[in-house]
Amino acid sequence: MLARSRAVLAAIWGGFLLCIALVAAPAAFAVLERAQAGAVVGRLFELEAQVALGAGLLLILIERRLARDTDSKNLSAEFFLPAVALFCTVAGYYALQPMMAAAKAGQGPWSFPALHAFSFTFFGLKTLAVLALAWRTSSHSKV
Repeated sequence: MLARSRAVLAAIWGGFLLCIALVAAPAAFAVLERAQAGAVVGRLFELEAQVALGAGLLLILIERRLARDTDSKNLSAEFFLPAVALFCTVAGYYALQPMMAAAKAGQGPWSFPALHAFSFTFFGLKTLAVLALAWRTSSHSKV
């Protein structure tokens, strides 16, 4: 049951990330003025970061429980992939977001486009890690 829950949670999280990246953000910029679209997308990323913290921690806890139940002392990819996603969330959203706000105001050593590129990279890495986790766990949770 835990293995299936892990697979479902990873798949839902991966779908959420893809929906934001491929549907919601482009749609906002297609129909709204740039400042309004930026505000909408910023709110989406704020919500996604909160979901990521919860989902990532829950997936790590599930993996540790499954490892304990099988007497496995090794840390697996199923542990490291959500850990990578959590790192990307903390670095890409919680660390860079204040720096991006400062850069918009003309403060700080980095430009907004440079910080946006870093943030985009972290979001992409997080998405790849979560999708890899969903792929790996789906093959481990067969009926």
